[in-house]
Amino acid sequence: MLVAFPLVVLSGCTSLSPESRLRARLIEAGLSPRMAGCMAQRMADRLSIAQLRKLQSLASLRKSHMEEMTVDRFLHQLRALEDPEIFTVTSKAAIRCAL
Repeated sequence: MLVAFPLVVLSGCTSLSPESRLRARLIEAGLSPRMAGCMAQRMADRLSIAQLRKLQSLASLRKSHMEEMTVDRFLHQLRALEDPEIFTVTSKAAIRCAL
């Protein structure tokens, strides 16, 4: 029993936080690592798990466009999710991170 406890603790350390997963997905969608990191930090606590999952679908956008995605184009694609809260939170994060 005592041997299993450290394994459980270590397994919790290996899972990624919602912020780090969001950062990775934003990079996969084509945003620069600097912009993705800044935005993820501002967005992770403001969106629900369901909304964060919706954002995962944007990672597939880059597969058809190999160049870096602009924030403008990203926000345009974001509207297709039809979730005003996701759009508002993401837009605010993009504006603050662009300054």
